[in-house]
Amino acid sequence: MTAPGPHDIQADADASASGHSRFSIAFGLERIGLVAMRAPIISLCILFALCVAAFIGLQRIKVDDSLSQLFRSDTPEYKQYEEVTKRFPSSEYDVLVVVEGKGLLERASLEKLRDLVTDLQLIDGTHGIISLFSARQPPENGQLPAPLFPEVLPEGQAYKTFITRVRDNEVIRGKLLSEDGTLALIVLALDPSIVSGKGLNTVVGEIRKTMADDLEGAGLNSQLSGVPVMQLEIRNAVERDGLIYNVAGVLAGCLIAIIFFRRISFMVIAAFPPLIAILLSLGALGWFGFSLNMFLNVMTPLIMVISFSDSMQLTFAARDRLIAGEDRFSAFRNAVLVVGPACVLTHGTAALSFIALQFSDSDLIRTFGEAGLLATVVALLAVLSLVPVFGVLLVRKENVFVARIKGTDIGVEALRSFCRWIAVRMVGHPGFFSLIALLVVGGLGVVYANLEPRYRLADQVPDKQQAVEASSRLDAKLTGANPIDVLIEFPKGQSLYSPQTLQTIAEVHGIVEKQAGVGNVWSLETLRRWLAEKAGKSDVATLKEYVDMLPPHLVRRFISKDQDAVVVSGRVPDLDSSQILPTVEKLDKEMAAVRRAHPGYQVSVTGLSAIAARNSASMISKLNHGLTIEFGLVAVFIGLAFRSVVVMLTSILPGIFPVVLSGTLLWALGEGLQFASVVALTVSFGLGLSATIHFLNRLRLEERPGVDEGLAVERATVLVGPALILTTVVLACGLVVTVFSDLPSLRLFGWLSAFSMVAALVADLFILRPTAMFLISMSHRLRGTRRTDPKPAE
Repeated sequence: MTAPGPHDIQADADASASGHSRFSIAFGLERIGLVAMRAPIISLCILFALCVAAFIGLQRIKVDDSLSQLFRSDTPEYKQYEEVTKRFPSSEYDVLVVVEGKGLLERASLEKLRDLVTDLQLIDGTHGIISLFSARQPPENGQLPAPLFPEVLPEGQAYKTFITRVRDNEVIRGKLLSEDGTLALIVLALDPSIVSGKGLNTVVGEIRKTMADDLEGAGLNSQLSGVPVMQLEIRNAVERDGLIYNVAGVLAGCLIAIIFFRRISFMVIAAFPPLIAILLSLGALGWFGFSLNMFLNVMTPLIMVISFSDSMQLTFAARDRLIAGEDRFSAFRNAVLVVGPACVLTHGTAALSFIALQFSDSDLIRTFGEAGLLATVVALLAVLSLVPVFGVLLVRKENVFVARIKGTDIGVEALRSFCRWIAVRMVGHPGFFSLIALLVVGGLGVVYANLEPRYRLADQVPDKQQAVEASSRLDAKLTGANPIDVLIEFPKGQSLYSPQTLQTIAEVHGIVEKQAGVGNVWSLETLRRWLAEKAGKSDVATLKEYVDMLPPHLVRRFISKDQDAVVVSGRVPDLDSSQILPTVEKLDKEMAAVRRAHPGYQVSVTGLSAIAARNSASMISKLNHGLTIEFGLVAVFIGLAFRSVVVMLTSILPGIFPVVLSGTLLWALGEGLQFASVVALTVSFGLGLSATIHFLNRLRLEERPGVDEGLAVERATVLVGPALILTTVVLACGLVVTVFSDLPSLRLFGWLSAFSMVAALVADLFILRPTAMFLISMSHRLRGTRRTDPKPAE
C-alpha cells in the first residue's frame, strides 16, 4: 500500500479529528489566536500602538556591566563583599595602565613614562595615581622623605647605580615594577561618578590617546585593564552584539521563509510575528526595568527560537489547507485550532525552563529566567494572534495561489519525501532502535555526569580587547590583577593605632604574603615595615604622621573612613575558580589562629576572586541538579497535557539526548560546565522539546480506530517534519551568530545552544519516532487491542 500524499493526509486527518471528541492539550488556550482574527484591522491598530510603546521601552533598557553580577545575591558572603567595596572602593574605580618593554628602564623611556604619569593626572575625571614615581626615599633627620626619582635623572654610571636602587626598592619591586624590570604598573583612580555614568567612554578614550602620544617612539607597549575598562568593554560588546543579533535574526527568518514559501506574503506571515515578538518583548523588558547583561543579550535570538518554530508550523498548516481547497479564513482558523495547542505547550515547556532558573543563587541568572518567562508569554500571544491576522489580510485569490503552487513546491516536497523515508525505516524495527537510543543516551549521560564546574573572570570580559591581554601580562609579571582582600574589623574600644590592632594587621599581612599564589600584598603594615627598616622608626606617632601625609585616595585603599576597619589586599592570577579555591580556603583556615589570638577582631577573606572561588562551583552544580529535576517535571507536564503516560515516557529520551550529547561535546573539548553552558542546556532542553510536542500533537490527531500505528507515525512525520527541519536551520543560524561576540561566555552560550537545537532535531527524527511506535504498540498489547490496517509500503 502506498502512503497517501501529504495534502490528502492533511485534509483526511483534520476532517476525522474534527469529527471526533478531541480534547485540547492546551486546555483551550489556543483560541486566544482567534480573537484578533475576528477584527484584523482593529488588531493591527492595537499592534501599532503596542509597537510604539515597545520602541519607547527599548530606550529605557540599560546595560549592567558589573563584573560581580553573576554572584549578586542575598548571601552573607556577597553582602560582606558589597560592604567592603563601599568602605574600600578603590579597586572598583582603578584603571590599570600596563607599560611593557625591554628598554623600560632606559633613561629616555623613563622620561617618557614620567611624562605620561604627569599627563594622566591632568585628565578630567581622574582621582589620583600610584606609580613607581610615587616611591619615596627613606626619611632623614625628621624631614619629609624626598622622591625616589629626582627631578633630573642622573647619567652614566650614576644612572646605573640609581636603577639598581629603584629595582631593589621594597615598595615598588614586584608591585609596581616587575622583577625583571620590563613591566610597570600605573594605578589610575577614577572619580566614582565617571565610572557609573556616561562619561567613562570619554575618559578612557582620553587615557588611551595620552598613552599613545606620550609613549610614541619609546618602543614600549601600553595597554589598559582594571574594573572600569572591563566594564566599558562589556558595555560596548553588549550594545554591539545586540545590534548584530537583531539584524541576523531578521535576515535569517526572512531568508528561510522566502526561499521555501517563494511568496512575500507568506514570508511576512511566517517571519514577521517572531520579529514583532522580539520588539514587544524587549520593549516590555525596558518598561519593567530589566538591564542588558551577558545573558539578557541573547534574548533576541532566544525569542526568535521560541516563536519562529511555532510561526512556521502554523503557516505550513494554513498553507496546506489552502492547497487542499479551503478559503483563507477557514485555513488559518483551523490551523490555529489544530497546531495552536502544540504551540501553547511548546511555550509552556520553555516557560518551565525559565522558571527552573529561579532556583539559582545568582540574581543575574534569576533575572534572566524572569525575562525569559516574560518574553515567552509575549511571544506566544504574538504568534497565535499575528499569524492568522496577517494571513487573512495578505492572502488573496486563494484559487490563483493554489494554481501557481501546485507542481512547483519542489523544496517542501523534497523535505516531505526525506521525512517519509526516515519514518518508514524508523517504524520498521521500533524495539531495536528504541534499545539503541536507550543505550546511547545512557552512555552519554555517564559522560555528562562527570563534567566539572568551571569559572574564570576572563570568560565574562571581551577577550578580543585590551583588558584581558593586559591582565594576562600582570598575571605573568606581577602575580596577577585580581584582588583578594582580608577585611579586619576592630572591636569597640580598639583604635587603628592601638598595639593589638597593629599586631593583628601585621599577623594577617604576614599570612597573606606567605600564601602561595598570592602576591602584590599591600596594607598599613607595608608602610610600618618600610619606616622601621629605612628610617629606624617603628613608633606609632611616626606611623600616624606618615599616614596623615598620604593622599586621601591612597589611604582609603586600606583604611576605612571611620578608621574602624582595614584591608590587607593581595593579587591573584585569573585562574579557574577550582584552582583559586584552595588558596582561599587555606587563607581562611590560617586566619583562625589570628581570630583566636585576638578575640573581638573580625577577620574575613573576601574580594571578587574569593566570592567566585567559593560560590561558582556550588551555583553551577545547583543549576545542573535543577536541570536534572526539570527532565522529570517537563515530562510530567507533557504527560498531563496529553493525558497520557505513554506520551510522558515517549518525551523523555528525545528530550534528554540533546543535553547529554552537548555535555559530552563539552567534556571532549575540555570546557567543563560553566555558567553559560548550564544555562544554555537548561533553556535548550525546553526549546528543543518543541519538535517533540508538535510531532506528538500531530500523532494524536492521526491515531484513530482502524489506522495502523506505523502509518500514523509516518503521516505525522510527513506533516510536521519539513517545518521542524526548516525551523531548526533558522534557529541554529540565529543562535550561532553569537560566535561573533567578543564575550567568551556569550560565544559558548550561542554555539552550544545551536548545537543542542540540531541535536534535538536528530533526536526527533531518529529517537522519537521508533520510541513512540514501540511504546504505543506496547500500550495496545497491554490493553489487548490490535490495529488491523496494513503497514505502509516501503
